[in-house]
Amino acid sequence: MEAENLTELSEFLLLGLSDDPELQPVLFGLFLSMYLVTVLRNLLIILAISSDSYLHTPMYFFLSNLSFLDTCFISTTVPKMLVNIQARSKDISYMGCLTQVYFLMMFAGMDTFLLAVMAYDRFVAICHPLQYTVIMNPHLCGLLVLASWFIIFWVSLVHILLMKRLTFSTGTEIPHFFCELAQVLKVARSDTLLNNIVLYVATALLGVFPVAGILFSYSQIVSSLMRMSSTEGKYKAFSTCGSHLCVVSLFNGTGLGVYLSSAVTHSSQSSSMASVMYAMVTPMLNPFIYSLRNKDVKGVLGRLLNRAASCLLWGTTSELRGCYWSLKQM
Repeated sequence: MEAENLTELSEFLLLGLSDDPELQPVLFGLFLSMYLVTVLRNLLIILAISSDSYLHTPMYFFLSNLSFLDTCFISTTVPKMLVNIQARSKDISYMGCLTQVYFLMMFAGMDTFLLAVMAYDRFVAICHPLQYTVIMNPHLCGLLVLASWFIIFWVSLVHILLMKRLTFSTGTEIPHFFCELAQVLKVARSDTLLNNIVLYVATALLGVFPVAGILFSYSQIVSSLMRMSSTEGKYKAFSTCGSHLCVVSLFNGTGLGVYLSSAVTHSSQSSSMASVMYAMVTPMLNPFIYSLRNKDVKGVLGRLLNRAASCLLWGTTSELRGCYWSLKQM
């Protein structure tokens, strides 16, 4: 095929997870259910944390940001995939693909940074409890999140600018269900050496270093817990840290595996399965692993749902308006 610069035209073809027509309704139902569950759970977490002043602490501030990122992350890929399955189409425009790559890089990088920040928060809370409120003040928390957004914005932009210099054949097929950077680079018709170098450097910066920071934080946490005499305190700390480590293992393990293996394997099927784990399964499980098992969050959600149910069942129009404002001010 003739190579063309796609800065002005056309489309890619996303091959998806399967070509079996009988499997398409199953995939549509499965992924639609996963998407709705993920969005609903994460929005409930954000609502609970924002509505209760008791949860306005650094840990829950970072949790609400994680829920927001998970909602954005899964919304970048799944809606387009569902539309393609329903329409029995495989196309995605060049600009649509570029947009997917950009936001996937940004939200995935932010997830990694935020998990590292959350590990630092737990380190300060457990190892320096008397200085916790002084160290993890609102100014520092906001600064950590804003700095992460700033870094990942420019890293993602560099990838997009480098992608725009590549050429592709018309109707290029991507053996994936979304535009993942590593897969897009594999089907480019021009030299991708510079792109791959930047990709692996970015993977190290956004993956390996934050994970190293997480491991260091937890080594200090474990050392501090071993010196703790209170069994109840140990259990509570291990419970919080265990949930965080589950999320880190799920997201970073599968995400790093996809990008680090992209240069040494040509198996699109294994890459797609790993991508399903970090792009869909992890955002769906995060609220349950990290938030919905938390008794404080469950208590707030219970009160919100009970109050909302009472308003809907028994309230008049004026009472419903009053319930709305009371729910906002909880």
